[in-house]
Amino acid sequence: MLDVNSIFERLKRLAAQAGLPEVEEATHYGTPALKVGGKAFVSIRNSETIVLAIPIDEKERLIEMAPDIYFQTDHYRGWPSLPVRIDVIGDDELTMRLVAAWRFRAPRKLAATYKS
Repeated sequence: MLDVNSIFERLKRLAAQAGLPEVEEATHYGTPALKVGGKAFVSIRNSETIVLAIPIDEKERLIEMAPDIYFQTDHYRGWPSLPVRIDVIGDDELTMRLVAAWRFRAPRKLAATYKS
């Protein structure tokens, strides 16, 4: 099991490597999070789970595609948030999801300037 600090370091490293602009280190409901434009795009739920911002209509597809990584709880049902098992997801997949979550939450003008 990972500790929250090492999870947060991994998230920050991957966001930086992806070149995501204007990422802010912050908290979201008391846990470490990365934000853009004041909105969290990823937060740490606990030492096993992170939560990504995602359009609601994309959640089921990811859960079906990789149920070992992505899952749903009653708490997040109906919300644009997707729990992720952090110890199972690889860096490439996580980077792809961080970029998508950043794009989902970033102000439109800022998102338009990002080239992945």
